[in-house]
Amino acid sequence: MTEDQNNVAPKTQTLSFKEAYSKMFALARPHWRVLLAATACLAVGSSLGLYYPKVIATMVDRSMAEGMGAVNQAVFVLAGVFALQAVAVGFRHYLFTIVGYRIVTELQERTYQRLLAQEIGFFDERKTGELMSRLASDTTVLQNTVSVNVSMGLRGLASALGGIVLLAITSWKLTIVMLLVVPPVSIGGVFFGRQIRKLSVKVQDALAKAGEIAEETLSGIRTVRAFAREKVEGERYGAGVFEAFRAMRTRTRTMSLFQAVISFAAYGVTSLVLWFGAMLVDRGEMTVGDLTSFLLYTLIVAVSLASLAGLWADFMRASGAAERIFEILDRNPAMPLDQGAEIADLKGGVRFEQVHFSYPTRPDVAALRDINLEVRPGEVIALVGPSGSGKSTIASLVPRFYDVSAGRILLDNRDLRECDPSWLRSQIGIVPQEPVLFSRSVAENIAYGVGQSDQAAVEHAAQMANAHEFITKFPEGYGTEVGERGVRLSGGQKQRVAIARALLKNPKMLIFDEATSALDAESEFLVKQALERLMKGRTTLIIAHRLSTVRDADRVVVLEDGSIRETGSHEELMEKEAGLYRRLVERQFLKE
Repeated sequence: MTEDQNNVAPKTQTLSFKEAYSKMFALARPHWRVLLAATACLAVGSSLGLYYPKVIATMVDRSMAEGMGAVNQAVFVLAGVFALQAVAVGFRHYLFTIVGYRIVTELQERTYQRLLAQEIGFFDERKTGELMSRLASDTTVLQNTVSVNVSMGLRGLASALGGIVLLAITSWKLTIVMLLVVPPVSIGGVFFGRQIRKLSVKVQDALAKAGEIAEETLSGIRTVRAFAREKVEGERYGAGVFEAFRAMRTRTRTMSLFQAVISFAAYGVTSLVLWFGAMLVDRGEMTVGDLTSFLLYTLIVAVSLASLAGLWADFMRASGAAERIFEILDRNPAMPLDQGAEIADLKGGVRFEQVHFSYPTRPDVAALRDINLEVRPGEVIALVGPSGSGKSTIASLVPRFYDVSAGRILLDNRDLRECDPSWLRSQIGIVPQEPVLFSRSVAENIAYGVGQSDQAAVEHAAQMANAHEFITKFPEGYGTEVGERGVRLSGGQKQRVAIARALLKNPKMLIFDEATSALDAESEFLVKQALERLMKGRTTLIIAHRLSTVRDADRVVVLEDGSIRETGSHEELMEKEAGLYRRLVERQFLKE
């Protein structure tokens, strides 16, 4: 069965350097006023920087004819020029840097929002560490580039171009000599730039993989500790970091070679200019002051070009990071949020019609085959079957975590694919087998599904979920932090907080994945009691693991290998001597 195209978004094409930076600079458009002011400061600072060689040339020529008076006058002029330049440079650096930080902050926020908007299949195919690397490592690389480096690059470009113009005005012959270095440097820049960009992508990918290892190990630290695998995991992370180091070392070698070539070309041409300029002075075609200013302009151009060469390598490195960031930003989710219809006066009737489904990560493996099932409004259905039979898959299709590969699911006779996913999920309360609680207070976790909620409503939901008593025993009560993934709570306590969260949401439908982990008798009783309150008057799907839960259901649906094998009440199915349900009860539930 082929996978429905709705579960797969088109892959993003690789961005070129020009495309990556055009997208980056598009983010700067809202800040054009600040950038205009920064550019004005850049123009002032660069112009003053190019003015002082002329002052020195005048000082040199006049000092030879007029003595120290001319020198003193020139020094005062230079002091004023440098003071004005310092002010312009300070404002230029501040304005460009602040805009850069704003752009990267907005980029991080947009990237994170875009990640949250992706369909579940997107996260099935990617590791958390990789995505965290794009948010942290890649955006940090871009932050340096669009803040400090852009400012330095524009300053270097302005100084280089202005210097070349003034060189030509001072001596066109020497300028031709100096410009002989430009073609080979330009060709080298293009060649090395492409290599550095490719290597930068490899570096970011290697860092992302190392981050994946760290995130996976730290999130499962209890398992690592239980199996005494600290040394093994440390070596595994070390191997990942070393792979990133090898990629960085190769990139650094390329960048260093590029810097060496640029440095040799820049200072080599300066020596050539000095030799040829001395010949022109000796012939009387130039004054000593003109040669002095020409050499200063040459140094300005040489330093600017060397700076641009280094920045070019950084821009190539950032281009690789930008490619990874815009891969997310340009990706259209296969299941857009907040698009579709809402059903007025929802009753909660669900009907599966010839549903087939394969997960995006396993398109060739059928998870569900020809499922036909009707759940009436307010009915409690227990889904029973061996591991891998399709119980959790059915529960994932109702809130549209995935779309069906074939067939359709109807909600109150409306195709689920026509419904707004965000609205749909607001109508469904989900209590997973292992409830995920966030590192926030108990009250914030209970109110998570509704955002802001008054304390009275939170406490009422907790009372209905049999959670109020243990919560009030905490020193900080409802303000108690539960720790990462609720680590400070027991299994039964997490279950009851999750039920309270679903109760406060007041959903029309409920999906409950019963915990397989053993709860003590009291916790199990309190969870069961809370669940009964939660199910009252709601369409409910329960992935059942306990006989007591199955007995309370209106109907039992037995699955095997992705297909429905049997349906009926507990009593009806137990009468089938060769039935699958009876075998499951005898094997798994009899001990209860």
